[in-house]
Amino acid sequence: MDTAVKQPPVPVGALSAAARRNLVMATIGFGLTFWAWNLIAPMAGGYKERLGLSSFEQSLLVAVPVLVGSLGRIPVGALTDKHGARLMFPLISALTVVPVLLLIPAKNSYGAMLAVGFLLGLGGTTFAIGIPLVNSWFPPAGRGLALGVFGMGMGGVALSGYFTPRIAEHGDNLPFLVVAAALVVYAALAAVLVSDRPDHPVPTASLAHRLGDAGRLRVTWELSALYAIGFGGIVAFGVYLPTYLKTWYDLSPTDAGTKAAGFALVTVVFRPIGGWLSDRIHPALVTAAALGLAALMAIVQAFDPELAPGGTIALLCMAAGLGTASGSVFALVSQVTPQAKVGSVTGIVGAMGGLGGFVPPLVMGAIYSAKGSYSIGFMLLSDLALAGCVYAYGRMRGLQRQ
Repeated sequence: MDTAVKQPPVPVGALSAAARRNLVMATIGFGLTFWAWNLIAPMAGGYKERLGLSSFEQSLLVAVPVLVGSLGRIPVGALTDKHGARLMFPLISALTVVPVLLLIPAKNSYGAMLAVGFLLGLGGTTFAIGIPLVNSWFPPAGRGLALGVFGMGMGGVALSGYFTPRIAEHGDNLPFLVVAAALVVYAALAAVLVSDRPDHPVPTASLAHRLGDAGRLRVTWELSALYAIGFGGIVAFGVYLPTYLKTWYDLSPTDAGTKAAGFALVTVVFRPIGGWLSDRIHPALVTAAALGLAALMAIVQAFDPELAPGGTIALLCMAAGLGTASGSVFALVSQVTPQAKVGSVTGIVGAMGGLGGFVPPLVMGAIYSAKGSYSIGFMLLSDLALAGCVYAYGRMRGLQRQ
């Protein structure tokens, strides 16, 4: 059954400028909404002290936006296939302003913070808007690099980790006001500057039918598993690393946030490298090597090395591996998924990646509460990364380029 309507082709000369403009706008929007999505994590230590939270309650507080943002990518990706990024980017950015501002009155109640964190998850869904937008504007030969550049928007986590506690030093509510204002400005610009490629296929089937089609593809779930390890590891460390560094290495909230921002920055830099390598080598091989590196470094960190230099080197190398893997997995998505289904498949794969980031903070918090150590958590991460390495090499490298 034909589920997509083809539009007239676009002249080649008009493509490059529009492609670059949309890539820039998508990356900025992704970064800003990810900053909003991660607003709670850098200030979680303060919430723990103010509200008298246990380690598990603190972990749950920072994990709730991750869960909602992950699951929300499934319908948002399918809606992007149908209605386009020109509508979805400014709409989601503008709606994210609401929970950002609600963090101000909610800060003295744990229940209210959980509820607002649920709504804040909306900011994590823009990933499923940007991937099909960028994918449609760039040819296959350069798509891996373009998607990697877009993926640098996850540096919003690094921006949040570095700037949020510093801005808060000048006023408890100031970070929320700054981020809300930035989102309003971006939503207005996106409404004017973001454009869908005129000849992109528009699906005519229902949302449920399109999600069902995407869910029946075996590769959707194989890519989901790999992305849950790669990007899930990035998200998990993005939201939990400040807590880990503050608790285990006794750093101040500002120092912990700075070092967590450094981890996130390395993942941002290596994501386009993963995409660039995938344009030249089969992305499954890139994924296998990157996850192998992450597994090795997780084992090193499980032995609790001193932060300088052993722990720092292990964590930064782990960040490089996870960032490279997250870029190479989506290079693979763009190669094996029909254009009309990219949004739907991206939504599912992105959701699984985010869910991969939801579980580890809870596990780390629970293990530390029970055992007073994080070593078991790092060994579990190494096991998962090694399993992904073996599967990517043994099964995924057999997939042919389209």
